[in-house]
Amino acid sequence: MINVRNKYAIRLLSDRSFRMNKTRNIIAVIAIAMTAVLFTSVFTMGFGAVESMQRAGMRMSGSDGHAAIKYVTEEQFDAVKSHPLVKEIAYCRMLSDSVDNKSLIKRHTEFWYHDYTGLRYGFAEPTSGHKPQAENEVIADTKTLELMEVPLKTGAPVTLVLTIHGKQVRREFVLAGWWESDPGFNTGQIFSSRAYMDAHQEELHNTYYKDYSVSGALIGYMKFKNSLNIERDLKTVITESGFSMQEGSPNYIATGVNWAFMSTGVKLDAGTMLGLSLALLLFVFTGYLIIYNIFQISVLRDIRFYGLLKTIGTTGRQLRAIIRRQALMLSLLGIPLGLLGGFFVGKALVPALMEQSAYAGSAVKVSPNPLIFAGASIFALITVWISTYKPGKMAAKVSPVQAAGYTDQTPSRGKKLKKSKKGGKIWRMAFANLGRNKKRTVLVILSLSLSIVLTHTVFTLSQSVDVNKALEKFSDSDFLIGHADLFNHKYSGQDNALSESFITAVNGQNGFETGGRLYGSWGSYQSQTSAQTMNKRTDGSFLTAIYGLEEFPFSRLRLVDGEMDMGKLATGAYILEGVTANDHNEVEAGSFNHQVGDQITLTYGDHARKMTVLGHVVENPSTNTDGSWVGSAFFLPGDVFKELTGNTYAMSYAFNVADDQEADMENFLKRYTDRTEPTMNYQSKFTALAGLAGIQNTALLIGGSLALIIGIIGVLNFINAILTSILTRRKEFAMMQSVGMTNRQLAAMLCCEGGYYAAWTAVCSILLATGCSLLILQPLCGQLWFLNYRFVFWPLPILSLLLLALGLLVPWAAYRTADKHSIIERLRLAD
Repeated sequence: MINVRNKYAIRLLSDRSFRMNKTRNIIAVIAIAMTAVLFTSVFTMGFGAVESMQRAGMRMSGSDGHAAIKYVTEEQFDAVKSHPLVKEIAYCRMLSDSVDNKSLIKRHTEFWYHDYTGLRYGFAEPTSGHKPQAENEVIADTKTLELMEVPLKTGAPVTLVLTIHGKQVRREFVLAGWWESDPGFNTGQIFSSRAYMDAHQEELHNTYYKDYSVSGALIGYMKFKNSLNIERDLKTVITESGFSMQEGSPNYIATGVNWAFMSTGVKLDAGTMLGLSLALLLFVFTGYLIIYNIFQISVLRDIRFYGLLKTIGTTGRQLRAIIRRQALMLSLLGIPLGLLGGFFVGKALVPALMEQSAYAGSAVKVSPNPLIFAGASIFALITVWISTYKPGKMAAKVSPVQAAGYTDQTPSRGKKLKKSKKGGKIWRMAFANLGRNKKRTVLVILSLSLSIVLTHTVFTLSQSVDVNKALEKFSDSDFLIGHADLFNHKYSGQDNALSESFITAVNGQNGFETGGRLYGSWGSYQSQTSAQTMNKRTDGSFLTAIYGLEEFPFSRLRLVDGEMDMGKLATGAYILEGVTANDHNEVEAGSFNHQVGDQITLTYGDHARKMTVLGHVVENPSTNTDGSWVGSAFFLPGDVFKELTGNTYAMSYAFNVADDQEADMENFLKRYTDRTEPTMNYQSKFTALAGLAGIQNTALLIGGSLALIIGIIGVLNFINAILTSILTRRKEFAMMQSVGMTNRQLAAMLCCEGGYYAAWTAVCSILLATGCSLLILQPLCGQLWFLNYRFVFWPLPILSLLLLALGLLVPWAAYRTADKHSIIERLRLAD
């Protein structure tokens, strides 16, 4: 046989064959594009989420510097600054201990001087106006200015009430510039000029290590060449500059690594890596199913053409080259379209993904990272290459004799022909046709099943979100009211206690049912049996939080062990110890400091009392404490608390309302805390419910989008299989019609075939979805605190009915499109 080596001839054959297969090309381009969309959208969501979380983390940490030296002197700063590893360092100095404007009670605000590098690191470069230069000029974020009722206008007056080394002062400034606040960063920032700092040097002496006052404290945010080895580089800089990172050393410098950089905070464990790998394999397999099917069917349809080429000397390698070249041409058309579409799909889904993370509310940033497109292109090309390997091998192996006798039927091996006495029923013929090419039938069914399984998975996850778990974790009453500082975890006592007027106003509202005060103070205790290690004082006692609860909130406490005998507790001789619980509401063993029956001596001021631990209850930072944990917490009835401490001011107030009045109460609390007493605030169970609704919506949005993409791929596969089946069986159909079969009967047979596809897909989907749900989703739900596994069946029959409609409609439409020639013409075309 002549071995043809003419590359030009091979390219010419490939290109002409490519142009002849217009229908195949359109379907293949769409399939490759959808595969690229799948990869690109997933990569975009991954890169976008990482980029947005990293940027949000940088804002929350206060800087995008790699590391920081804290509370240093000018000499220490200059020594570190001169080290060769330090690429750049920002000079940042705190100008007060606190900003005490009443209008900022719900927004912790800081007053700083940053040099120009520091403003850039802190995302605080003014987008309007200019940087502060004169002594009385300041810049600030828009949310802080809004709360202070300062108009966004250069030269607008700004009054600041500042605490500097324990002394409160009032100073007047003018606004020089501002920038848009990050919605996820609830800390106000005001920056003054170098001229202001120089003019007030006498009050900005650094006394942090004496009295922990931050006024005048100098902090340097530094950057190295890259973020790959931040901890190592920081240690090198500190030690080679003549200082120590060991606390207690005479040359100690406090340092910190910016946790926002993913290289320092993200660890991919084996489980995560396995999950990501399986997801990528699923997408590769999804793309493979259709692209392989398209090229396999294309080869089978053109099998006579490849057989003729073999007769004139074309080698198997050259036939594979023809198919690979066509696949490359299709990829050059489909992949760019998929990359573009996938990027915008992923970009649109990132905000929903971010809203359910710890960075909810933060600004979302999705850059067109080249790695996104490179990774998606590589995976898409790998998928195309894998998908065309076997069809190319099939074309290379076919002999001219096999090609001439091809009938789109899997060769039978030793099977005898069956004789039927019941005649050629349409539904029997359709069922038999599915078995002619079993491999293609299985691939089409799997392709369609994948989208149904994924859709069912999405619905199961969304319906498994457990409202009761969330309410148990975040709210044990309808509403909780308190001072704004309480909800910012800055409760200190009488200065920011809950006002009695707020409690009275709540009790007077329609629908109010029951409520009770919660009290909180700091104290200490001594015990011979304590396991506590935190906050041990010089006299051997331990700092502790003490809480008193009136009857209603006391009844909401969750008892872990021991007993909650109100008679014993009312005597003042018994006490309950608080312990912490994890996200799954499982008590953490390490939080037990005592056993039931242990004796302690509780001290508050000059009052001390010996008490016995009666039991343990769960300390919940969202419901029954001030949100802090210092190693121990004790709970008492409200009257005993007031007797022991002498404190009668309330920390918070928990209450329930009638179901039909919940929305009205929510509106009242919002109005009251906005207008009547703006220093007060509240939280409600609706916050937790809204968060869970967001998780459900995100699961439906992201999972539904991926299911839709995979579903489109599956439908394309089905359309391609049906259309190609019709085109490759034109001669067979013409012969059947020549002996009496009508167009209607032929269309009915094809619709029956589509119906069988749908039926088998429904059966396969139900089995796979049930197995996936029980074997994968059920264990997964056990790992996430807000999920409680719930098997959902109803999407399966609904999707099956939609699939049945598709299975009947596609063959009918495909046949009507292909049936444009007479019987004689189709017999001639087939030959």
